[in-house]
Amino acid sequence: MADYDAPINDKEKVRIASNFILHAPPGEFNEVFNDVRIILNNDKLLKSGASESFAKHNMEQFVPVKLEGASSSTLITEHADAGKGRYFDPSTKKSFAFDHLRKEASDVKAGSGDSGSESFRSALESAWKDYVADHYPDGTGAVYGKSSGSQKTIVACIEDHRFRPNNFCNGRWRTEWTVSFSGSGSVELKGVMRVQVHYYEDGNVQLVSSKEVKESVTISDEASTAKAIVKIVSAAESDYQTGIGSNYTTMSSTSFKALRRALPVTRTKLDWNKIAGYQVAREMKK
Repeated sequence: MADYDAPINDKEKVRIASNFILHAPPGEFNEVFNDVRIILNNDKLLKSGASESFAKHNMEQFVPVKLEGASSSTLITEHADAGKGRYFDPSTKKSFAFDHLRKEASDVKAGSGDSGSESFRSALESAWKDYVADHYPDGTGAVYGKSSGSQKTIVACIEDHRFRPNNFCNGRWRTEWTVSFSGSGSVELKGVMRVQVHYYEDGNVQLVSSKEVKESVTISDEASTAKAIVKIVSAAESDYQTGIGSNYTTMSSTSFKALRRALPVTRTKLDWNKIAGYQVAREMKK
């Protein structure tokens, strides 16, 4: 039988704290961090042991950041990770340090991208930004490229969010599309779309959904290929959003309704104010 009174060692404390941080809902990182900080009550241990979870959470969430002097934001993702706490913005060709607690960029320096994939990356970025602006008014897009010999890999990401803590609701949309090719012809375009919404007024409900898509795209010249990719992405993301909306409407009248009883077993509504009054009266009689 486990000894539940046994003290938890520092390694286990860090593991638990990191797990809480990694699963922080969109827009609620600071709240979770502050709660974990109070529970752990050891800032040195939290910083030294769980700091990796800060970076992992932000990269998984595609946290947007705007560099000084840039016309648009970029994303903190694993594809932008340049190592040693620095990230690379493929649009401005600049690297920067990123504070994962403050969500701020600093020490911006000129960098250089992957020259072997730049022509395709740049062409898709142009079409990608137009698509994001048309479909995600508050969204941020980033397109990454890398090459190895004749092999080129392009990864395009989108992040959009709506944080409304005053209404007890936060949500984030993320998509990631990848295509690898070494010449012309038809290749596979892989996409992963994710939605996470947290609603916590008088309850605690989360919607966590994801969908993987594989489509065929023909590689030709840069501009034509970029347009073909955006067309496929637009159709897939529209279908996914429509499906989520339809499922949510169905769940409201089925699954969510089944989670709670419309009336108590007495078939009459409870007057909670009276019950509270009865409780106070009983306490006063003691």
